[in-house]
Amino acid sequence: MLMPKRVKYRKQQRGRMRGEAKGGTTVAFGDWGLKALAPAWITSQQIEAGRIAIMRVMKKSGKLWIRVFPDKPYTKKPAETRQGKGKGNVEGWVSVVKPGKILFEIAGVEETVAKEALMYAASKLPIPTKIVSRSHIGGEAV
Repeated sequence: MLMPKRVKYRKQQRGRMRGEAKGGTTVAFGDWGLKALAPAWITSQQIEAGRIAIMRVMKKSGKLWIRVFPDKPYTKKPAETRQGKGKGNVEGWVSVVKPGKILFEIAGVEETVAKEALMYAASKLPIPTKIVSRSHIGGEAV
């Protein structure tokens, strides 16, 4: 499971997810990428599930880049607990993803394999995404 080695503060406030992604919006390393079309918290488990799905399709060929990292802790109070008594314990880690952010990139495989792998990864994520290539800015929604 992905998580930071250490953090300055154990608990964070939720924040807001307004606007488009400021950086990481172009395919920088690979030939094909999976771009987010909606804002969301992507958990470390979802990122890992996407990674496994891509690697299963690509087998041992090609290279994968994961462009998001879960560095935000989210907390949860225990079940059947009354309100008050402070903030809950850290339950897991999420990455804040805004529209336009590239989540995964792959290179070194054929176009059909790349699209199939990214479609499998998209099915593991809770947001609409589209497959984009380095050559053109458009893409197809998944």
